[in-house]
Parts: sequence; C-alpha cells; structure tokens
Amino acid sequence: MMETKTLGLIAGGGQFPLLVLKGAQQQGYTVAAVGFDKETSPAVDQAADQSIRIKLGQLGKMIKFLAGQKVTEVVFAGPINKPGAFDIRPDLRAIKLLLNLGSRNDNSLLSAVARELEKENLKIVSALNFVPDLVSPSGVLTRRKPSQGENQDIIFGWPLIKKIGSMDIGQCLVVKERVVVAVEAIEGTDATILRGGELAREGFTVIKTFKPGQDNRIDLPALGLGTIETMIRAGASCLAYESGNSLFFDRTEAIRLADRHKIAVVGISSDQPGAMAGS
Repeated sequence: MMETKTLGLIAGGGQFPLLVLKGAQQQGYTVAAVGFDKETSPAVDQAADQSIRIKLGQLGKMIKFLAGQKVTEVVFAGPINKPGAFDIRPDLRAIKLLLNLGSRNDNSLLSAVARELEKENLKIVSALNFVPDLVSPSGVLTRRKPSQGENQDIIFGWPLIKKIGSMDIGQCLVVKERVVVAVEAIEGTDATILRGGELAREGFTVIKTFKPGQDNRIDLPALGLGTIETMIRAGASCLAYESGNSLFFDRTEAIRLADRHKIAVVGISSDQPGAMAGS
C-alpha cells in the first residue's frame, strides 16, 4: 500500500486556499494547513486534515508545524491583506530573514520565506497543480472585443506595467487614451480600479500582468467576478490580463456579467500585446 503524502498549505485569504486544499485531497494528499489570524477562512481549518493558526511573522512556528506533520511539499495559496502586513510579529527566525532583505515587497518577502522552507527540505510546488481549471485562458472571452482605442491603451500600458512589476511594486495599471491614470501598489487591484474611476470617470482600460521575475509557485495575479463588479462600479470598459500566468475565478459568471455591461475581457498570452486576438 502506497503511503499517503502530506501537503503543507500556506493559506491566505479568499476562496483560493480552500479550492487548492480540496483539489489536493482529491489527488490523494493529506493536507496540513497553516492559516493566519484575520486572514484565512475558518473553512480551511475545517476541511484540512491538520491545521494551525499563526500570526504573521511566526516563521519558526510554521516550520515546526510542517515538520511535525511530515510535510514534504508546500503550496502557497491566497493573498495576505497588504496593509495588514505591517502588523507583523516576527520571531527570531523571521527577524533574521527580514534583516537580510533589501525590500519587503510581495515578491521579495514571499521568495525569502520560500527559500527558508527549502532549507528544511520542503519542496515548493505550484497551486496550479491542484486547480488547473483556474488558469486564465487566452483570447477575447466576451462578446465585445476591445475597441481600437482600448487596443492602443493595452499596447501602450503593457510594457509600463511590466516595468513597474519588475520593480516589485504592483501588477495592475489603469489607462485611458494612452495616459496612465492609476498604478497599483499596496492597496490592491480593486482599490486601484476604483481610484482610476474617480480620475478617469468612465471608459478606461484595466491591465493586469505577471511580474517579471516573479515566482509563479508562490504568487499569481488573480481576477474574477469581484474584479468585474469593481470595474462596473468604477466605469471601466476593458480588462486585459496575462493569460497562463494568472488565475480567473468564477469565470462563467464574470464573463456573463461583463457581457451585460458591454465590458471587453481579453487574455494575452505573450509579451507582445499587439499579437492579441482581436487587435
């Protein structure tokens, strides 16, 4: 009889951790979940085979728990509320890690945590192994294609958000008539879109991409029904995202809602937005 493998789940907020957990269990894994106070859904604790709650910064406690559960592979799933990341209570191991970091932005911090886990012979695996259906597709998903002006905004904005992403600042950009209206930083995508709406009023394009150099095992751009709802509130008319390297939640409902509001949604599969479907 083959021994059951135990997967360590580092569970942030939202629905993603629970989807990954269930996908892993369906593949025969036992799941040991590490959740965070004020972030992780209680449903994760209920569904996991073993679970623990820690505060941000308790790296030593996390590693001790994973070792105690005989975990060999670890998956990261779900965001940590960025403003909440300032409310950190580092233990001795985390203090050492933080002192050696030049930047504490998303990619730097998560990559450093991943390296610490790898020092303990814990293999970091991609969450997409357990939820392949969430990988965002290429091409135009809605009835309406991006207009000529929206295409121009995508081509204009794409290299800019890639440059901003390479500096580990953000993954989302709001553009109107080839003018950058809003750039994502710590506030997150939804707040960026709403701020863009306050400035652009209506008829603007939202671009969301994968950060160059980002580790796709530990952090992926995500969008879904909530993104479209926020775009409607803000007055956005087009969403362009990087396909393959992003997650698309509640896709059917999101596209149906986008169609009702005549929002164009397009997935771009390369660093050449001019080659997109419908351009």
